[in-house]
Amino acid sequence: MVGITSFGAYIPYLRLSLAAASGGKRTEGGPEKAVANYDEDALTLAVAAGIDCLRGIDRKTVDGVLFASTSYAFKEKQGAAIVAKALDLRRDVLTADVGDSLRAGTNALRAAMDSVKAGSAKSVLVVIGDTRMAAPRSALEGNLGDAGVAFLIGDVDVAASVTATHAVADEIIDVWRTEGDPFVHSWEDRFVVDHGYRANVREVVAGLLTKQGLAPKDFAKLVLFGPDKRSHGALARELKFDPTAQLQDALFGRVGNCGAAFAPLQLAAALEDAKAGDKLLLVNYGDGADAFVIEVGSGIEKLRDRRAVRWYLKRRGEIPTYDMYLRFRQLLATEHDRRAGAGLSATKHFRDRDYEVSLLAQKCRKCGQVQYPHQRVCFGCYAKDEFDHVRLSDQIGSLKSFTFDNFAGSPNPPLVATVTDILGARLYIQMTDANPKEVKLDLPVELTFRKIHDAGGTPNYYWKCTPVR
Repeated sequence: MVGITSFGAYIPYLRLSLAAASGGKRTEGGPEKAVANYDEDALTLAVAAGIDCLRGIDRKTVDGVLFASTSYAFKEKQGAAIVAKALDLRRDVLTADVGDSLRAGTNALRAAMDSVKAGSAKSVLVVIGDTRMAAPRSALEGNLGDAGVAFLIGDVDVAASVTATHAVADEIIDVWRTEGDPFVHSWEDRFVVDHGYRANVREVVAGLLTKQGLAPKDFAKLVLFGPDKRSHGALARELKFDPTAQLQDALFGRVGNCGAAFAPLQLAAALEDAKAGDKLLLVNYGDGADAFVIEVGSGIEKLRDRRAVRWYLKRRGEIPTYDMYLRFRQLLATEHDRRAGAGLSATKHFRDRDYEVSLLAQKCRKCGQVQYPHQRVCFGCYAKDEFDHVRLSDQIGSLKSFTFDNFAGSPNPPLVATVTDILGARLYIQMTDANPKEVKLDLPVELTFRKIHDAGGTPNYYWKCTPVR
C-alpha cells in the first residue's frame, strides 16, 4: 500500500485586500488573497511546507525530493537540489523538478508513488510552491494567490493511500505564460471554462468512477481545482456532488488559486479534518486533468500536530497598500533593487553551503558549546577540531538584540537586523513577517528560508527569523 505518510503546508503571512487591489475601499473581513513577501518565492514556500511536513520525522529516511512549480526563478538550475540542501537531507537523495503545467503538483505526486511502487525509493518528499503573477489591475489578478504544500510518499505508516488514478491529456491554449513573460495570460473566460476546464474534468471523473465502480455518494470530500469560485461550485453540482457537504473549500477570497499548489493545498486541508474510512476524490486540471481516489486510514491521527492549512489561515497580516504589493513584485516603473550588486560568489556559496543553506552549526564534543559560523577552535573550552554538526533551522531561538535600519535597501523599511540566540549560538540575521511594534528582547523566534536578493541575476537564499505565532 503506497500513499501519503505525512503532509504539510505553508501560506504566506501577508494578505492583500481584493478591494484595494481593484482600486476600491478595503472592507474589514472582505475577500483577500495570500501574497508572498518580497523575500519569498516559489522555492522558499516549498521549503517552508517541507519543514512542516517533516516535523518529527527522521530526515535521513527521505530517499527523494520532487519540486513542482510553474514559477520557479531559475530556468537552468535544479530547485529540488536547493530544497534538499535547505532541509538538510542526505547527499545521495534523488532530486528532480517538475514544471510547465498546473498539473505539475499532481504529476509529481504520481511520479513519487510510482517510484515507491517500483522499489527505487522507500520515501519521497514532494514539495510544491507557486507565486504566479497576473498583470496589475487585470481581472485575473484577484483570483491568483501564493502558497506551498508538501507530501511525504511511502509504503510504511501510510495515513492516506492512493487506490486508483486516471488521467486525460488535452491540447488547448487557455492559460499560459511564455519565456521571459512575468504575467499569466488567459483566453476568453467562457472558452477557458467550457472547452478546457469543464470538458476535461468531466471526462477524467467519469472515466475514474466508471473504471472503479464508484459514485459521488461514496466520497466524503471532492477536492477540486477551479479557475474561479463560480466555476468551481457549478462544476461540483454538475458532477453530482453536494457543494455544501462534499466540496472542499477552495479558499477563494482567502488564499486564491495558487497554481500547481492549488489542488494539493486543498488536499492538505481535507486531510486535516479527515477521519479513518473517508474516501477523497482529488481532481486537478491543466492541459488535461488528473483524478485520484484517496482512502484515509487510521494513521491520519498521528498527523494532527501539523500546522498545515488551518494554522496558516489564522496567522495573517495585511499589506497596507496596493502600491506596496507592486513594489514587492518590482512592478513599479520607477523601482530598482537597491540591494543589487555584483552578485553571489559561486565559489564561496559552494564552500559554505552546509552552513548557509542547511544552516548547520557545530557542537563541541568536549563542553557541548554550540557555535556558528564554522571555526576550528571552541570559544568555550578552546578544544580544536572537536565538533559535530547540529541543524539550527528547525529550532526555536530568542532575540538578544535588534536594530531598525531605515536606510538599507528594503522594499518594506525598516529592515530589522537581529542577533538571535539558537541553542547557545549567536546568529546575525534579518527578521521578516514582523511589525516593528512587536519586536522586543527575548522574543521567541523561528527560522524561515527566504530570498536575500537577486543581485547579479542570481537569487540568493539564506535564513531569516520570524516571531513564533
